[in-house]
Amino acid sequence: MRQRLKKTVVLVGMMGAGKTAVGTALARLLGVGFLDSDEEIVRAANRTVAEIFERDGEPFFRARESEVLARLLAGPPCILSTGGGAFLSAENRKLIAAKGVSVWLRADLELLWQRVRHKNTRPLLRTADPKGTLAALLDKRAPLYTEAGVIVDARAEYSIEDMARQVIAALAERPDILETA
Repeated sequence: MRQRLKKTVVLVGMMGAGKTAVGTALARLLGVGFLDSDEEIVRAANRTVAEIFERDGEPFFRARESEVLARLLAGPPCILSTGGGAFLSAENRKLIAAKGVSVWLRADLELLWQRVRHKNTRPLLRTADPKGTLAALLDKRAPLYTEAGVIVDARAEYSIEDMARQVIAALAERPDILETA
């Protein structure tokens, strides 16, 4: 028996939580499309997220992010990965709750740091103390992430597939997201 997605699942959480990797696996397991809001913004702007931040600033990026989220949530049910800051906007949280379900991939600081410390593609971590910056971002964002409709804890020992199965199990607890086809 196959499970069918009734509404879009929007993955939220910090950079390094696994939103893209887990989202891709989740989409494959559920037989639905996978979209990444950051990739959609990059494609539309023909610039990287870092370039958009540098040239136009974070407020400009966040406005485009909200526009893209609204457009993607209006489409057929899918798995949608968002940038780490997308869920900070009350407008975005309201839109996601109305059109889909948010899933916070909750990961602790050490796991996040292990995953992002060697990447130079994170504009918010281009500071003198990137781990300290990551910790401050996590402290600031975690209270808003708790507003997600579903919370799934990431663990270092989980493979991407394990994590995707954890998300499916959490989604199955709610009658409004998955149905058996």
